[in-house]
Amino acid sequence: MTVTSRKLTAHEGEERKSPAAPAIDAACRTSLTQAVQKYFDLMYDCDTSRLGEVFLSTAHLHGFRDGRMMSWSMAVYKDILDKRQSPKSLGAPRADEIVQMDFASADMAFVKARVRIAAMDFVDYLTWHRIDNKWLITSKGFYLQPGGEGGKL
Repeated sequence: MTVTSRKLTAHEGEERKSPAAPAIDAACRTSLTQAVQKYFDLMYDCDTSRLGEVFLSTAHLHGFRDGRMMSWSMAVYKDILDKRQSPKSLGAPRADEIVQMDFASADMAFVKARVRIAAMDFVDYLTWHRIDNKWLITSKGFYLQPGGEGGKL
């Protein structure tokens, strides 16, 4: 492997200063954590009567299933959840966790979560926006772990 170097221009050699991180207070973190808990509850019991408490009606989901990229509107996702036998009704052990939480502002955040749905283990990338003082998922990317046979989350 050959490594090449070049002379940096005047601006390239300067340290770039990133903007200050947003000031996020404990109440903001707590309210998002509570919203994520509602998401976990929804994934466990599949009670779509509460879908609007977790997802914005225009939210979209993307992920691979059976080797194909899926793109679902909320109407399609609601139908999927309505037809799914919930992990709760199966008596399946519950396993969910927040892996990462990052705030762009007091009104926008990203959450990486792990969720077990029956024997399937998912990694979810959730974009949240606080709309009218209520955290809602506006976008979800999901990844089904290979094998998905309920290892420790």
